[in-house]
Amino acid sequence: MSQNAPALPPLPWFGQPSARAWRCEPAPAEVWAFHSSLPGYVPTPLTELPPLATELRVGRVFVKDESCRLGLPAFKALGASWAVHRVLAERATSNDEPGPVTLVTATDGNHGRAVARTARLLGQHAHVFVPQGVHPQAVAAIVAEQAKVTEVCGPYDEAVRQAAEAAAAPDGVLVQDTAWAGYEQIPGWIVEGYSTLCAEIDRQLANEGVVGGPDLVSIPVGVGSLAQAVLTHYRSRPSGWAPALLAVEPEAAACVLQSLTLGEPVSVTTGHTTMAGLNCGTPSSIAWPHLRGGLDAAVAVPDSDSARAAARLAALGVSSGPCGAATLAGLRTVLTGGSAEERRTALGLGPSSVVVLLSTEGTAANPLSGVDH
Repeated sequence: MSQNAPALPPLPWFGQPSARAWRCEPAPAEVWAFHSSLPGYVPTPLTELPPLATELRVGRVFVKDESCRLGLPAFKALGASWAVHRVLAERATSNDEPGPVTLVTATDGNHGRAVARTARLLGQHAHVFVPQGVHPQAVAAIVAEQAKVTEVCGPYDEAVRQAAEAAAAPDGVLVQDTAWAGYEQIPGWIVEGYSTLCAEIDRQLANEGVVGGPDLVSIPVGVGSLAQAVLTHYRSRPSGWAPALLAVEPEAAACVLQSLTLGEPVSVTTGHTTMAGLNCGTPSSIAWPHLRGGLDAAVAVPDSDSARAAARLAALGVSSGPCGAATLAGLRTVLTGGSAEERRTALGLGPSSVVVLLSTEGTAANPLSGVDH
């Protein structure tokens, strides 16, 4: 059980040199095959941006562009579709009546919309709880998927609590992308679903002549589920090469950075941030062992840095909302300023290094960003 974090001074950087030696079990191989069978599935682009490589003083920079994934403007459909597939398969093989269910979740926007879309396509119901501060356009997008929406007077963690209570109804199933003691199976399936993103990167880098894989992957982090999937992918290889993995959070919700600094999972009081999908105060219980063991580094960035990064990506032809652009903002923070050369050395970055930035949403996913302001 997470505890409240004591007050700490700002901690923009945390590093652990042993991370690349940490190992775990791989994700199931059948996840990619499942996604490949879905109508409209195509791998999202991996776009090379040479100007960023020059700016960051590395060999090559690629952006995994999740601005359109299975018809939605963010990567979340990967986890939601696989988890709901597993939920319905389990119910079909059990003694329960396999009638329609209500898929219940809490969200800052993208995950809830993905669950609602999946429910609509499969003839199920959806009930989505949204915390205070979610933009009305994001709520409207969920409603458009024919979901019931309940707006909560409180932060994300309170929305999760209320969603869990509502899912206790006889036809309810909680499909939440964070885990806690006693609720870990479905969040684990969501994490497995994200593995398709990493499998695509492997194939795309090979097609670009990159042997072995990237030297660093920069990952936006809320509760840590996507980071867990990336860690599982790159830390499940038996030996040899492993990339550096960097987690990036908003300064207003740096629960992973605080937890890593203290050496145990803690909850933090979150503030307002335009990086709404990362505005989470408690690490997922199943993500935490992976974050603690396998992350090379974590950094927190202000909204202004994320906005500048989004503008830079837009100028280079990549649509990225504040959460997606956080990965560029975080890497810029790490590789500039005082002690930058020490951090560069700690991450193993040199003039020939290959970097992948995960841009997890397009501007359409976040009404506070870009043209959807």
